[in-house]
Amino acid sequence: MTPQSPPEQQRRRWLILAMLGVAQLMVVLDATIVNIALPSAQHALGFSDGSRQWVITAYALAFGSLLLLGGRMGDFFGRKRALVIGLGGFAGASALAGLAPSFGVLVAARALQGAFGALLAPSALSILTTTFTDPRERGRAFGIYGAIAGGGGAIGLLLGGVLTQFIDWRATMFVNLAFALPAALAASALLVNERPLVRPRLDLRGAITASGGLFSLVYGFSSAETHSWGAPATVGFLVAGVALLSVFLAIQARSQNPLLPLRVMLDRDRGGSYAAIGIVGAGMFGVFLFLTYYLQRTLGYSPLRTGVAFLPMTVVLIAAATLVSTRVMPRTGPRPLIPTGMLLSGAAMLALTRVGLHTSYVSGVLPALLLVGAGMGLIFAPAMASATGGVHSVDAGVASALVNTSQQIGGSLGTALLSAFSTTAAAHYLAAHGVPSAATISLSAVHGYTTAFHIAAGIFLFGAALTSVLLRSGAQQLQPSAQQVFAH
Repeated sequence: MTPQSPPEQQRRRWLILAMLGVAQLMVVLDATIVNIALPSAQHALGFSDGSRQWVITAYALAFGSLLLLGGRMGDFFGRKRALVIGLGGFAGASALAGLAPSFGVLVAARALQGAFGALLAPSALSILTTTFTDPRERGRAFGIYGAIAGGGGAIGLLLGGVLTQFIDWRATMFVNLAFALPAALAASALLVNERPLVRPRLDLRGAITASGGLFSLVYGFSSAETHSWGAPATVGFLVAGVALLSVFLAIQARSQNPLLPLRVMLDRDRGGSYAAIGIVGAGMFGVFLFLTYYLQRTLGYSPLRTGVAFLPMTVVLIAAATLVSTRVMPRTGPRPLIPTGMLLSGAAMLALTRVGLHTSYVSGVLPALLLVGAGMGLIFAPAMASATGGVHSVDAGVASALVNTSQQIGGSLGTALLSAFSTTAAAHYLAAHGVPSAATISLSAVHGYTTAFHIAAGIFLFGAALTSVLLRSGAQQLQPSAQQVFAH
């Protein structure tokens, strides 16, 4: 049967969902709220254009490389304890970032945020998995949670615009305390700390190779964004990442107490769902990153107006995620939903390839945002539910960690890939049009953005084909497989 939480926790399940939603929203919006505040922070602390990416990369490196270990720590020492420590630590790191007197302190604080995020994010999702076991309620809960995961980035853009424009960039750091501290208090009151009766040994070799491999991949992708794909640091770290993860998989296949039991990934629905989350993480940067630049630099939007411009996408995403999770997925399973969401998102990216210097928001941007909101609503909630459904309680943390790992690695790869193509396309456009002028510089920037939208469309179309092959037809079975039962 599906793993269940204690009866007292079951009775408080909707309050627990609200608390987990707050925690998830904080983690997701923190990735985009900083983007809006970064120019102001750079002006205040005086760091260079070449250094500013580390404010974002430090968070991604720590978060992405420690997620698997964070998920296993929750399984070993109790998910309530992991969640409360993660929330408290995230609040402390956010306060340090808000008070940062220098660039170095800001980057260190962002890395601490990522480390504590890697502890709390998988614990939150695994608590949700074990708290909601009724299929109808589970669909509704994952619909809400998936909508937060998908729409939190747009909310971060809006909140970042409001705080930066009307208060100060430091407020985008301090605002995390308003999320983390109430969520930690609620978690302390609502949850019961469960630990396994027999605690297996922690797979230290697996932890070191997994963390090192993921760190190397994320660092390599970040290096490609700022230097080139052929730069020695890029190639070296990507090769090291692949090598370390290969060693990690070999260790997991032989270990009696693996950090990542391979049975978690080898189920077709779970494997397809992890792939979907990674692909949508890569492709959606075509919306959040390049459309943000287009609205502000080309159309002249303020940070606040940019955030408001994304709101229709968030509304449609929440409505679509809730509808498909409660009414459709219990009958159909994830297969018809996720590939369709990929196709809708790909169509939205193709629509954005037509924007120009004077495109109207209502006729040229809004339809694409509505389309991508519907597409991501069809992807996030079903993928999260499928990725964590049917696992034994002892594996719930690592299954949840893989959701966040897939999204983080996908997002890092998407940033590097789309940025590299966009920069190259813009440079070629300028070279082909003679002496640069203000008009050709603006046109080259738009050409770079539309090139990124073309690549993002291709990513989503690839995702539609891959998930159509991997995902099973029919409603998902939440019971663990015979292989899983035997393994335990």
